[in-house]
Amino acid sequence: MEDLENFLNNLTWLIPIAIILFMLLTQMFKILREYERAVVFRLGKFQKTKGPGLIFLIPFIDKIQRVDLRVLTINVDKQEVITKDNVTVNVDAITFFRVIDAERAVIQVEKYIHATAMLAQTTLRSIVGQVELDELLAERDNVNKRIQEIIDRHTDPWGIKVVSVEVRDVVLPENMKRAMARQAETERDRRAKVINAEGEYQAAERLVDAAKMIEKAPAALQLRFLQTMSEVADESTSYVFMPIPLDFLEGFKKFTGEIKAPKGDEPEEPSR
Repeated sequence: MEDLENFLNNLTWLIPIAIILFMLLTQMFKILREYERAVVFRLGKFQKTKGPGLIFLIPFIDKIQRVDLRVLTINVDKQEVITKDNVTVNVDAITFFRVIDAERAVIQVEKYIHATAMLAQTTLRSIVGQVELDELLAERDNVNKRIQEIIDRHTDPWGIKVVSVEVRDVVLPENMKRAMARQAETERDRRAKVINAEGEYQAAERLVDAAKMIEKAPAALQLRFLQTMSEVADESTSYVFMPIPLDFLEGFKKFTGEIKAPKGDEPEEPSR
């Protein structure tokens, strides 16, 4: 009976000691993943940056703040912006960044993720307000690059590297969408008319060349006539063709010329 009482008394002491040891061990040793770093503060003063792997700390004296070194993303919420040519659009974006210096990211700025998000939002509004709508739609890569360079320049003292910025969506007002649709339709009609005019011009050039060729070689007209008759004969038609010699046409031209200008109508030469 006395042995049981001694055991229970010892157990009442062992349990608190075990709890204290467990708490000390959890405070003394920390395990950091490969992409994590620990910024160590000793009595409130920066000591060093540790990790990855197993690190040792002085219990209740050292405090750490974990920092993720992977590429992080920030969604810039959709916001209404007026472009340089006074068009109201709704734009949103996504920012990719990572911490390259854990010490500066913790010490130089409070809540570096929130600070980077606010900076990305204000920079997006500023850059979109400096460009026209056509540039925003057609040269989005240049706009993304300008935003990325500005954010990266401001976050460099914080130990943050902005990898890229992507403007995801540009929402136009309904009246602007209709105006752009009408403009696109007008542009398509203009291009179609230009192409049609160019085709007619080229066809006219070919006809002029053909006329010059026939004028130089009249027999070519007869060959073309025979080719046309052959093509029509292949079709199921009821047309009847009567070939006329070219000499007959030449005589007909001379005859009509004499009727239009008879010799008696020629002006008399003035007497000397």
